[in-house]
Amino acid sequence: MNMKTITQIDLTAIIQGEIKNLSGANLAGLDLSQANLMGANLSGANLQNTILRANLKGADLTGTNLVEADLRNADLRGAILLEVSALNASFAGAFLAGAILSHLDLTAVDFRGADLRGVNLVGSILNRTDFSSSNLSGADLSQADLEEAILNGAVLRGTNFTQANLLCVQIEEAVLTGAIFADCCLEGTNIEFIKMV
Repeated sequence: MNMKTITQIDLTAIIQGEIKNLSGANLAGLDLSQANLMGANLSGANLQNTILRANLKGADLTGTNLVEADLRNADLRGAILLEVSALNASFAGAFLAGAILSHLDLTAVDFRGADLRGVNLVGSILNRTDFSSSNLSGADLSQADLEEAILNGAVLRGTNFTQANLLCVQIEEAVLTGAIFADCCLEGTNIEFIKMV
């Protein structure tokens, strides 16, 4: 759907889930809170500064602009987020279990309290990204760059950090049972009060 201007009728139809093909749509700055975008095609859409506290379960967000987007508490389970721009976006409290986010630049993104179980973040740039109190159990962060990331209070059961850069990462009061740290850089990392149970 190539929309130059969004009418109130279009916006209502989008929020109610009546329009599922939003590929290439310019939805920048809109409030799509509570929208039903389950399974929607949002590939290539401009969602910069958009409030997307919505149902995006299984949605295709390939190539979208999510810069400074508000996805707090959004349901992104099983969503595809490849080639997205998400600088300073907030996914705090979002549900991303099983989502695909590999090889992305997610610098300074807010994932506080997010459900990231089983997420694929292979090779992603996660510098200064905040994962405080998030659940990354079973997630794959192999070859990811987490320099200065914050993992305080995170649940990292079985998380794969193979060949990841964990330079100057904060990991305080985290649960690391079964986490894999093979061939990774831990220089300057603050690991305190680790729970290995």
